[in-house]
Amino acid sequence: MNKTQLVDVVAAKAGIKKKEAEAAVNAMTEAIAEALKAGDKVQLIGFGTFDVKESAAREGRNPRTGETIKIAASKRPVFSAGSALKNAIN
Repeated sequence: MNKTQLVDVVAAKAGIKKKEAEAAVNAMTEAIAEALKAGDKVQLIGFGTFDVKESAAREGRNPRTGETIKIAASKRPVFSAGSALKNAIN
């Protein structure tokens, strides 16, 4: 499912116009991104948790040359599914 299809489903389930559903989907994704950027965790009970994990700096290898390279530390968003979501798909 892509964003357009998600907007269509949200509009149908909520009984609202597609423009309103698109605004709601955009607002939700922006709010989650802003919270993660601020270092907060976003927990939706029954659905799951969005969080940020930090990866430490490390050494890696260039697969073409075998040369050792330094990989910088970074942050990455992660999602952990809640038990209700896990049960719904199993």
